Amino acid sequence: MPDADAFPAMNPEQDLELLAEAAREAGRLAMSYFGRDPKVWNKENNSPVTEADLAVDHYLASELRGARPGYGWLSEETTDDKTRLSHERLFVVDPIDGTRAFIHGEADWSVSVAVVEAGRPVAAALYVPVAEDLYLATAGSGARLNGTTIAVNGRSQLSGAHVAGPRALRERTALQDAGINQDDPIRSLALRIALVADGRRDAAIATARSHDWDLAAADLLVQEAGGQLTDLDGRALRYNRADVRHPALIATSPSLRDALGEVVRSVLG
Repeated sequence: MPDADAFPAMNPEQDLELLAEAAREAGRLAMSYFGRDPKVWNKENNSPVTEADLAVDHYLASELRGARPGYGWLSEETTDDKTRLSHERLFVVDPIDGTRAFIHGEADWSVSVAVVEAGRPVAAALYVPVAEDLYLATAGSGARLNGTTIAVNGRSQLSGAHVAGPRALRERTALQDAGINQDDPIRSLALRIALVADGRRDAAIATARSHDWDLAAADLLVQEAGGQLTDLDGRALRYNRADVRHPALIATSPSLRDALGEVVRSVLG
């Protein structure tokens, strides 16, 4: 792949226009398979992948890399040859985040695309095709849902908070003991975090071993909406490292982060 310095850099707003259109089109492509019994395979880690995941990945790679040949590339459905590490700027993509929901005809899946620069997302689009919801953000310019500015709700009390987490957490009592409402699980981790950005959830929890592609777009959304996505010690995430996996995470408002972090640490360690 050509060196990134061989091509002029685009500003985040220019990149966002590209991401937004590509995410919409990718969603339309995915919907052409949705509810039609797509072919499914199991990957080496026993997670499913469908023919729709692969078709959307191919479309996004062609559209995004064709428009920005100097950017690196990291996608869940593309073999990672590590050439991205030589790029200051790259696309981070999950063609269908929430593949299990997609397979079962459920609505909680999304298309997640971001541009990462110097280890942090600077432009992000998250499209939820079934609901036709489009989340957009650029660094320093706020976050929007379908054109309307969004913000975290800023709740400061754990008791009564509505938290979205993985199914495994529902078997533990620590959150319930703290008065936290554990809402129905949301299969797409990116969407789970986006619901914090738009104020529909007070917090979201991710267990360890989520990946860059699950998080990059949603990270920017919640940050630009006034929230935080951090590890349990309050550290922000860095992207485009050799290892793209992350520890257990929480997304919430700054006013709720410390108290929630203590409870989640007691469960996840």
